Amino acid sequence: MTPDPIPAATLILMRDGPEPDGLSEILMVERGATLAFLGGAMVFPGGRVDPGDHLLVPDATPTRDDARDDCAARIAAIRETIEEVGLAVGIVPPPDPATLASLRTAMTAGQPFAQALADHGLTIAPGDLIPYARWCPEHVPVRRFDARFYLAAISRNASEPSIDGAETVGAIWMTAREALARADDGAIHIIFPTRRTLERLALYRDFASAAADARAWPIRRIIPFQAERDGVASICIPDDLGYPITAEPVARVKRG
Repeated sequence: MTPDPIPAATLILMRDGPEPDGLSEILMVERGATLAFLGGAMVFPGGRVDPGDHLLVPDATPTRDDARDDCAARIAAIRETIEEVGLAVGIVPPPDPATLASLRTAMTAGQPFAQALADHGLTIAPGDLIPYARWCPEHVPVRRFDARFYLAAISRNASEPSIDGAETVGAIWMTAREALARADDGAIHIIFPTRRTLERLALYRDFASAAADARAWPIRRIIPFQAERDGVASICIPDDLGYPITAEPVARVKRG
Protein backbone atom coordinates (compact mmCIF):
# COMPACT_ATOMS: atom_id res chain seq x y z
CA MET A 1 0.00 0.00 0.00
CA THR A 2 1.33 3.45 -0.92
CA PRO A 3 2.00 5.44 2.27
CA ASP A 4 0.41 8.82 2.90
CA PRO A 5 2.81 11.51 1.71
CA ILE A 6 4.68 13.65 4.24
CA PRO A 7 4.30 17.41 3.65
CA ALA A 8 7.65 18.91 2.67
CA ALA A 9 9.14 22.05 1.13
CA THR A 10 12.08 22.73 -1.16
CA LEU A 11 13.79 26.02 -2.00
CA ILE A 12 15.36 26.71 -5.39
CA LEU A 13 17.75 29.50 -4.46
CA MET A 14 19.20 31.60 -7.30
CA ARG A 15 21.93 34.23 -7.49
CA ASP A 16 23.53 36.25 -10.26
CA GLY A 17 26.41 34.55 -12.04
CA PRO A 18 30.01 35.82 -11.80
CA GLU A 19 29.78 37.59 -15.16
CA PRO A 20 27.37 40.53 -15.72
CA ASP A 21 25.81 38.86 -18.76
CA GLY A 22 26.21 35.26 -17.55
CA LEU A 23 23.63 32.71 -16.48
CA SER A 24 22.30 32.76 -12.94
CA GLU A 25 23.46 30.03 -10.59
CA ILE A 26 21.43 27.64 -8.44
CA LEU A 27 22.39 26.28 -5.04
CA MET A 28 22.48 22.50 -4.77
CA VAL A 29 23.32 20.48 -1.69
CA GLU A 30 24.69 16.98 -1.27
CA ARG A 31 22.91 14.72 1.19
CA GLY A 32 24.96 12.44 3.45
CA ALA A 33 25.66 9.09 1.80
CA THR A 34 24.40 7.11 4.80
CA LEU A 35 20.98 8.77 4.95
CA ALA A 36 18.06 6.43 4.31
CA PHE A 37 16.30 8.93 2.04
CA LEU A 38 18.21 10.24 -0.99
CA GLY A 39 21.59 9.37 0.52
CA GLY A 40 24.37 10.84 -1.62
CA ALA A 41 21.99 12.69 -3.95
CA MET A 42 22.33 16.31 -5.02
CA VAL A 43 19.12 18.18 -4.24
CA PHE A 44 17.85 21.65 -3.43
CA PRO A 45 17.69 22.68 0.26
CA GLY A 46 14.54 21.59 2.04
CA GLY A 47 12.80 19.10 4.29
CA ARG A 48 9.56 18.19 5.95
CA VAL A 49 7.04 20.73 7.22
CA ASP A 50 7.04 20.75 11.03
CA PRO A 51 4.19 21.64 13.41
CA GLY A 52 6.14 24.75 14.41
CA ASP A 53 5.99 26.00 10.84
CA HIS A 54 2.20 26.02 11.05
CA LEU A 55 2.38 28.06 14.27
CA LEU A 56 4.18 30.84 12.36
CA VAL A 57 1.46 31.16 9.71
CA PRO A 58 -0.04 34.67 10.12
CA ASP A 59 -3.56 34.72 11.52
CA ALA A 60 -4.72 36.77 8.54
CA THR A 61 -3.84 33.98 6.10
CA PRO A 62 -7.10 32.72 4.57
CA THR A 63 -8.23 29.16 5.20
CA ARG A 64 -9.49 28.65 1.65
CA ASP A 65 -7.64 27.12 -1.27
CA ASP A 66 -4.89 25.47 0.77
CA ALA A 67 -3.40 28.88 1.63
CA ARG A 68 -2.41 28.04 5.20
CA ASP A 69 -0.66 24.80 4.24
CA ASP A 70 1.13 26.66 1.44
CA CYS A 71 2.29 29.34 3.87
CA ALA A 72 3.54 26.72 6.36
CA ALA A 73 5.50 25.08 3.54
CA ARG A 74 7.11 28.41 2.61
CA ILE A 75 8.14 28.86 6.24
CA ALA A 76 9.57 25.33 6.29
CA ALA A 77 11.62 26.09 3.15
CA ILE A 78 13.03 29.23 4.78
CA ARG A 79 13.81 27.39 8.03
CA GLU A 80 15.40 24.37 6.35
CA THR A 81 17.63 26.57 4.20
CA ILE A 82 18.94 28.33 7.31
CA GLU A 83 19.52 25.01 9.06
CA GLU A 84 21.18 23.23 6.14
CA VAL A 85 23.31 25.93 4.53
CA GLY A 86 23.15 28.98 6.80
CA LEU A 87 21.49 31.23 4.20
CA ALA A 88 18.46 33.39 4.91
CA VAL A 89 15.74 34.57 2.56
CA GLY A 90 12.25 35.61 3.56
CA ILE A 91 13.48 37.10 6.85
CA VAL A 92 12.80 40.73 7.89
CA PRO A 93 15.04 42.58 8.39
CA PRO A 94 17.67 40.60 6.47
CA PRO A 95 20.01 39.37 9.23
CA ASP A 96 23.67 40.32 9.19
CA PRO A 97 26.17 37.42 9.35
CA ALA A 98 26.52 37.56 13.16
CA THR A 99 22.75 37.60 13.70
CA LEU A 100 22.23 34.78 11.21
CA ALA A 101 24.92 32.67 12.89
CA SER A 102 23.33 33.26 16.30
CA LEU A 103 19.89 32.40 14.94
CA ARG A 104 21.16 29.19 13.42
CA THR A 105 22.98 28.21 16.60
CA ALA A 106 19.80 28.68 18.62
CA MET A 107 17.86 26.49 16.19
CA THR A 108 20.56 23.81 16.22
CA ALA A 109 20.34 23.78 20.00
CA GLY A 110 16.66 22.95 19.73
CA GLN A 111 15.02 26.34 20.13
CA PRO A 112 11.78 26.59 18.14
CA PHE A 113 12.09 28.66 15.00
CA ALA A 114 9.39 31.09 16.14
CA GLN A 115 11.16 31.75 19.43
CA ALA A 116 14.58 32.10 17.80
CA LEU A 117 13.17 34.67 15.38
CA ALA A 118 11.50 36.62 18.18
CA ASP A 119 14.66 36.61 20.32
CA HIS A 120 16.60 38.13 17.43
CA GLY A 121 13.96 40.72 16.53
CA LEU A 122 13.16 39.05 13.22
CA THR A 123 9.94 38.23 11.43
CA ILE A 124 9.13 35.90 8.57
CA ALA A 125 8.18 37.06 5.05
CA PRO A 126 6.81 33.97 3.29
CA GLY A 127 5.62 36.11 0.38
CA ASP A 128 9.24 36.47 -0.75
CA LEU A 129 9.06 32.89 -2.06
CA ILE A 130 7.45 32.16 -5.43
CA PRO A 131 5.56 28.87 -5.87
CA TYR A 132 7.26 26.80 -8.57
CA ALA A 133 6.05 23.19 -8.48
CA ARG A 134 4.66 20.42 -6.31
CA TRP A 135 6.09 16.91 -6.60
CA CYS A 136 4.57 13.82 -5.03
CA PRO A 137 6.15 10.64 -6.49
CA GLU A 138 4.49 7.37 -5.51
CA HIS A 139 7.22 4.83 -6.28
CA VAL A 140 9.65 5.77 -3.52
CA PRO A 141 11.55 3.00 -1.70
CA VAL A 142 11.78 4.62 1.75
CA ARG A 143 9.13 7.28 2.31
CA ARG A 144 6.89 9.45 0.20
CA PHE A 145 6.89 13.24 0.31
CA ASP A 146 4.45 15.82 -1.01
CA ALA A 147 7.05 18.49 -1.68
CA ARG A 148 6.20 22.05 -2.62
CA PHE A 149 9.00 23.74 -4.55
CA TYR A 150 9.59 27.50 -4.22
CA LEU A 151 11.85 29.97 -5.97
CA ALA A 152 13.80 32.79 -4.28
CA ALA A 153 16.72 35.08 -5.05
CA ILE A 154 19.68 35.94 -2.85
CA SER A 155 22.39 38.52 -3.45
CA ARG A 156 25.75 37.14 -4.49
CA ASN A 157 27.58 38.86 -1.63
CA ALA A 158 25.38 37.09 0.93
CA SER A 159 25.32 33.65 -0.68
CA GLU A 160 28.28 31.73 0.74
CA PRO A 161 26.83 28.47 2.14
CA SER A 162 27.85 26.92 5.44
CA ILE A 163 26.79 23.28 5.53
CA ASP A 164 25.40 21.66 8.67
CA GLY A 165 27.64 18.59 8.26
CA ALA A 166 24.79 16.26 9.20
CA GLU A 167 22.12 15.79 6.54
CA THR A 168 24.02 18.15 4.23
CA VAL A 169 27.67 17.30 3.54
CA GLY A 170 28.29 19.62 0.61
CA ALA A 171 26.88 22.66 -1.14
CA ILE A 172 27.75 24.20 -4.48
CA TRP A 173 26.51 26.99 -6.73
CA MET A 174 26.31 26.13 -10.42
CA THR A 175 24.12 26.77 -13.41
CA ALA A 176 21.35 24.32 -14.19
CA ARG A 177 23.18 23.36 -17.37
CA GLU A 178 26.34 22.59 -15.39
CA ALA A 179 24.38 20.44 -12.94
CA LEU A 180 22.83 18.43 -15.78
CA ALA A 181 26.24 17.97 -17.42
CA ARG A 182 27.75 16.74 -14.17
CA ALA A 183 24.87 14.31 -13.69
CA ASP A 184 25.31 13.00 -17.24
CA ASP A 185 29.03 12.49 -16.57
CA GLY A 186 28.27 10.59 -13.36
CA ALA A 187 29.95 13.20 -11.17
CA ILE A 188 26.75 13.81 -9.19
CA HIS A 189 23.60 11.78 -8.53
CA ILE A 190 20.20 13.35 -9.17
CA ILE A 191 16.74 11.78 -9.12
CA PHE A 192 13.83 12.12 -11.54
CA PRO A 193 12.12 15.24 -10.06
CA THR A 194 15.47 17.03 -9.70
CA ARG A 195 16.43 16.31 -13.31
CA ARG A 196 13.08 17.53 -14.63
CA THR A 197 13.41 20.67 -12.51
CA LEU A 198 16.96 21.36 -13.71
CA GLU A 199 15.90 20.92 -17.34
CA ARG A 200 13.23 23.55 -16.79
CA LEU A 201 15.59 25.88 -14.93
CA ALA A 202 18.09 25.57 -17.77
CA LEU A 203 15.63 27.50 -19.96
CA TYR A 204 16.14 30.69 -17.93
CA ARG A 205 18.95 33.22 -18.07
CA ASP A 206 18.20 34.88 -14.74
CA PHE A 207 15.90 34.97 -11.74
CA ALA A 208 13.48 37.40 -13.37
CA SER A 209 12.80 35.04 -16.26
CA ALA A 210 12.49 32.08 -13.88
CA ALA A 211 10.00 33.98 -11.73
CA ALA A 212 7.95 35.03 -14.75
CA ASP A 213 7.79 31.47 -16.02
CA ALA A 214 6.86 30.15 -12.57
CA ARG A 215 3.89 32.51 -12.48
CA ALA A 216 2.82 31.51 -16.00
CA TRP A 217 2.08 27.86 -15.20
CA PRO A 218 -0.38 26.26 -12.78
CA ILE A 219 0.83 24.51 -9.63
CA ARG A 220 -0.58 21.00 -9.45
CA ARG A 221 0.62 17.96 -7.57
CA ILE A 222 2.88 16.04 -9.97
CA ILE A 223 2.61 12.27 -9.60
CA PRO A 224 4.87 10.61 -12.20
CA PHE A 225 3.29 7.68 -14.02
CA GLN A 226 4.47 4.90 -16.31
CA ALA A 227 3.41 4.85 -19.97
CA GLU A 228 4.82 4.02 -23.37
CA ARG A 229 6.45 6.82 -25.33
CA ASP A 230 7.54 5.91 -28.87
CA GLY A 231 7.28 2.25 -27.92
CA VAL A 232 9.51 2.61 -24.85
CA ALA A 233 8.32 2.13 -21.29
CA SER A 234 8.83 5.53 -19.67
CA ILE A 235 8.19 7.48 -16.50
CA CYS A 236 6.10 10.49 -17.48
CA ILE A 237 4.67 13.71 -16.11
CA PRO A 238 1.88 15.97 -17.46
CA ASP A 239 2.82 18.09 -20.47
CA ASP A 240 0.99 21.26 -19.40
CA LEU A 241 3.11 22.38 -16.42
CA GLY A 242 6.07 24.05 -18.12
CA TYR A 243 8.59 21.20 -18.29
CA PRO A 244 10.51 20.83 -21.57
CA ILE A 245 11.02 17.07 -21.10
CA THR A 246 8.08 15.08 -19.80
CA ALA A 247 9.21 11.46 -20.17
CA GLU A 248 12.31 9.37 -19.49
CA PRO A 249 12.82 5.65 -20.23
CA VAL A 250 12.24 3.53 -17.14
CA ALA A 251 15.70 1.98 -17.51
CA ARG A 252 17.35 5.38 -16.98
CA VAL A 253 15.21 6.74 -14.16
CA LYS A 254 16.81 7.31 -10.76
CA ARG A 255 14.22 7.54 -8.03
CA GLY A 256 16.34 7.71 -4.89
